[in-house]
Amino acid sequence: MKGVQTGMADRQILVIDDEQNIRRMLAGILEDEDYGVETVSSAEEAAERIEQIDPDLVLLDVQLPGMDGISYLKQMAGRSRMPGVIIMSGHATIDMAVQATRLGAFDFLEKPIDPERLLLTVRHAFEIRALRNENRVLREASSSVWELVGSTPSMESLRSEVGRAAPSHGRVLIFGENGTGKELVARAVHMASDRSRKPFIRVNCAAIPKDLIESELFGHEKGAFTGATQQRIGKIEQAEGGTLLLDEVGDMALETQAKLLRVLEARELERVGGRKTISFDVRVLSATNKDLQKEIADGAFREDLYYRLAVIPITVPPLRDRSDDIPLLVKHFSERFSEESGRSPREFSSDAMDSLRTHQWPGNVRELKNAVERLQIMSRGEVITLSDVRPVIGTSRPTGQVGGSFRERVERFEFDLLLDALRRNGGNVAETARELETDRANLHRKMKRFGINPRELDG
Repeated sequence: MKGVQTGMADRQILVIDDEQNIRRMLAGILEDEDYGVETVSSAEEAAERIEQIDPDLVLLDVQLPGMDGISYLKQMAGRSRMPGVIIMSGHATIDMAVQATRLGAFDFLEKPIDPERLLLTVRHAFEIRALRNENRVLREASSSVWELVGSTPSMESLRSEVGRAAPSHGRVLIFGENGTGKELVARAVHMASDRSRKPFIRVNCAAIPKDLIESELFGHEKGAFTGATQQRIGKIEQAEGGTLLLDEVGDMALETQAKLLRVLEARELERVGGRKTISFDVRVLSATNKDLQKEIADGAFREDLYYRLAVIPITVPPLRDRSDDIPLLVKHFSERFSEESGRSPREFSSDAMDSLRTHQWPGNVRELKNAVERLQIMSRGEVITLSDVRPVIGTSRPTGQVGGSFRERVERFEFDLLLDALRRNGGNVAETARELETDRANLHRKMKRFGINPRELDG
């Protein structure tokens, strides 16, 4: 009989210390308590590794070769997702402890490390982290960030469908073109459900390589394959008690579809390279811009998985079918930009608003949002006028055609691409440069040309 265990998320620890014996000692103590542990000997090595494993907690020695621990703590504070940090030092001073705390460190441990004190401090760090995550979820639940904006009949119908679907435990499959707000609908379902205080975890099935998607979903054990140097908790386990969104599920490989179907039917999984059966309680939502019935007919999507996922189908209307909502959306995006940037929102003149409302938006709500943010950033006057709008969107055009000169089109595409990437990475220039496969100097030049301040995009 296979052992059954409940998955634990948020248990990954990175130890940074230049003394091998200390690294081994700390790893041994923590692994005995079922924490996932990885160790490195320098801040430089940690800077590379932290982007790969995204730890939840870091044990950081102050005295390191090269960059010292306090300097690296300052560097970590610039990440869009700051892990919990516990500082370690054999030469601790009050000033050093105060400085570390001000930089975001959770606590300060003196060497030699007492094992009981270590475990107590680590447990407290994870408890505080859990409380902060819970508070974040509550803030999101009460915020307008995930509001379904619009008053047209199609949006009223969408809100009604979400309201009926949310209280049930049925799986929801969300259909819609790119940029219509499928993730927003999924979050609205989650927030209105009895799982709203639990995690909402999103997996982009189109963005993850075919050979890594199973590890991403189900997790893997250390040594399961080349490069698996540490146990990884999968997205399904991370969503325990909450909601998992399989975004762009139509792009999932057939082999993975078959494994996902078995996991959903059994409500239990095995990590890649593992033998333990892990039960889970997760509501699965899915989203796609594809015609899955056609994909089934073409043999690219499993019909049995489709019926497992599409217990409740919801279709998100494109922006062209609800153009009367555009003034409300413009106001909403302007206010959100103002809250995030600290700038007062500029008003739109009536002819500028009419131009936005009658414009065709192939990129749907996402394209409109980017245009509003660009106008708020780049316009010079107190009121955004038609002359401001025209270079951003061009003249009205049939859907699928792009207006404006070639240079305007390229600049609009560059601006939208850059703004999207920066927002996804919380304004982190280094992470954005890696995603766009360019160097930071080039990225800084582009931001300067477009007048984009990455600090205003954090959050």
